[in-house]
Amino acid sequence: MSALSSVDCIVVLMLENRSLDHMLGYLYAAEGNVSPTGQPFEGLTGNESNPDASGNAVPVFQIEPTTSNAYLMPGADPGEGYMATNSQLYGSTKNPAEGATAPMTGFVSDFAYTIGWESKESGWSIVPGTTANDIMGCFTPQALPVLSGLARGYAVCDHWFGSAPTETLPNRAFAGCGTSQGHMDDKTRTFTAPSIFGSMTQHGVDWAIYGYEAEPLTKETFTDIASEPASRFGLFSDFTAAASAGTLPAYVFLEPSWGATGNSQHPNYDVSLGEQLIHDVYYALSGGPQWDKTLLIVTYDEHGGCYDHVPPPWGATPPDSAAGEFSFDFTRFGPRVPTVLVSPLIEAGTVFRVPDGSTPFDHTSILKTLENRFGVPTLTARDAAAPDVSGVLTLTTPRTDDPLAGVTVPTSDASPPATDQPSHLQEVLADLISRHQPAGVPKPELRTREDYERYTRPRF
Repeated sequence: MSALSSVDCIVVLMLENRSLDHMLGYLYAAEGNVSPTGQPFEGLTGNESNPDASGNAVPVFQIEPTTSNAYLMPGADPGEGYMATNSQLYGSTKNPAEGATAPMTGFVSDFAYTIGWESKESGWSIVPGTTANDIMGCFTPQALPVLSGLARGYAVCDHWFGSAPTETLPNRAFAGCGTSQGHMDDKTRTFTAPSIFGSMTQHGVDWAIYGYEAEPLTKETFTDIASEPASRFGLFSDFTAAASAGTLPAYVFLEPSWGATGNSQHPNYDVSLGEQLIHDVYYALSGGPQWDKTLLIVTYDEHGGCYDHVPPPWGATPPDSAAGEFSFDFTRFGPRVPTVLVSPLIEAGTVFRVPDGSTPFDHTSILKTLENRFGVPTLTARDAAAPDVSGVLTLTTPRTDDPLAGVTVPTSDASPPATDQPSHLQEVLADLISRHQPAGVPKPELRTREDYERYTRPRF
């Protein structure tokens, strides 16, 4: 708490569907996976591989800025549900034996299966030339200079895991209320458990949720904030204005743009647009009067089927008493996701993880950090057991340097295929908004991405 007391504003930017190895695995490869402060980093050595259908080893490879379609890699949307994740980690869609260490050898075979069925069904886009081996591609720091620059310039968490080995909405639910209420796929789109937002309201702590250019999905996800005033919700332009004015609340949750031409970094959308978003968030905060007392957490909701070599640990605390869908008991974390902690109170070159044998970081560590800083009670057994990130704040005098000085945000001259199609989360958001339609007023017919974007524009 002594370190956290120096922070008055916690900002979370949660992006989409990338693993740690895929985005930051080569972060300290040139230094032998040791940071400048002498801390070990569990990154890639270049010797990692996965077998293909014939048993041949497919090695991990570097995605450079000059790699063909670099910022659209891995070229298709990998499998990301519970069974697909089991396949990637254990080589089988079935539940693994309790406590079994995942060999992490099913990524190529599962991606081959996924692009096989996606190529036969409408609504899925695949970059021409994509093969199953592309799932082993991982970005170099030169390809992602913004994310990598912040990770090296502040702190990277190399043992931050998804809260459950499955897709987006259950993991975002864990980040918001410490449980998915037993749900393990995106078919369930709202959660009735008390959320951190509702709890902060009850305890007099201010917060805000900002969508990028549309109504925030999070606003519609948690039912206990349905009647919150419109002033708690806004767009990215509202966020930047508040940051400039020094009026950001205690907790800020940021969403990217969900569409195929947006900046969420969901495969196979343009990753460089997400680099621009991270850049813009960082400079909005660092250029504002609240910067010295701000902590920015950049993370991803789930691994999205992208390659990672570290087996997710067991020993997670179940948030609820009953087992969930697929008979999953929530004692196993999801794969690692990239998480970068940014604050002028963090030493450059920090690799931040809990001591061996401790409960690792997952998305409920965001909740625990908020709870410990602002005196809000825990929501479930999961966030009660989670560690907070206060230990990363080791400096007493805020830094004045800029690790991104001179960094040029990358751009891509390639466009995702089928950009006229709505994304999955655009469809989810439109469905949730349509539930507020007055009786007798039908939901308009939505077909294209533009249709969905017009429909989900905020009505604040």
